[in-house]
Amino acid sequence: MSIITALAALGGLTLLLAIMLIVANKKLYVFEDPRIDVVDDLLPKANCGACGMPGCRTFAEAVVKGEVLPGKCTVNSEEGKNAIADYLGVALGDEDKIVARLACQGGSNVAVDRAEYQGLSSCSAASLISGGQKGCFWGCLGLGDCSVSCDFDAIQMNKHGIPEVDVEKCTACGDCVESCPKGLFSLEPINNRLWVACKNLQKGDEILEECQVGCTACGKCVMDAEGSISMIDNLPRINYKEKLTQKPIQRCPTGAIVWLDDDKGIIKGKESKKIIRKEKQKVAFS
Repeated sequence: MSIITALAALGGLTLLLAIMLIVANKKLYVFEDPRIDVVDDLLPKANCGACGMPGCRTFAEAVVKGEVLPGKCTVNSEEGKNAIADYLGVALGDEDKIVARLACQGGSNVAVDRAEYQGLSSCSAASLISGGQKGCFWGCLGLGDCSVSCDFDAIQMNKHGIPEVDVEKCTACGDCVESCPKGLFSLEPINNRLWVACKNLQKGDEILEECQVGCTACGKCVMDAEGSISMIDNLPRINYKEKLTQKPIQRCPTGAIVWLDDDKGIIKGKESKKIIRKEKQKVAFS
């Protein structure tokens, strides 16, 4: 009898728990729109955060709810964005692609080292020793922390030790921004074509002893920009709300301010000194 009683009690408890689970499932069930799965499948699954959300799934939920438009995902292909818009019957939305930009051109062919660094091959490590080996304190150290940190293979080091960003692969995740100890990377709309490719804050031609393409704060770009550029801390700052042209780059003597073209790449002004050196600059010990 004791065994039968125990089995009956166990069966009754099991039945009670099953009923409680069924009731809880009905009471606590949260409906999820099935369209979210469809939209999620049409996204690139980069989970890069370029849209301002933690992942593609969250973005899909926001699109289905009508909180954002498909075009907000600047990493997705045009086909993918249009497919989402057509599926949901919403507007595509116009959003500039955001990409990583580097404010330095001081490769080994134009910039000198003032020391010979020997140690861990890392910009962060080198920068801990008096700011690094570069003659220009603000210049790229060329050891590739940004390239290593990029999970999308969008940054490659060129033969002169300067990072080059593949805008097609770049997702604007911001890892390169965080990894650069010199703060040379920033995330910018790809349509911001006028660009100051230098971070030097030293005024005057003295910087040319360290880097041939450094900004000397001569102010010619400011004079030619008709109010769209101001000089702050000896460095041109561009107001991207203004209509911009290539005029401010034309008289720059070093080519520190450039125009970025999808087909032609970096365009420098007519008066910019032409750099023909291809070999590495010799280390100049002080």
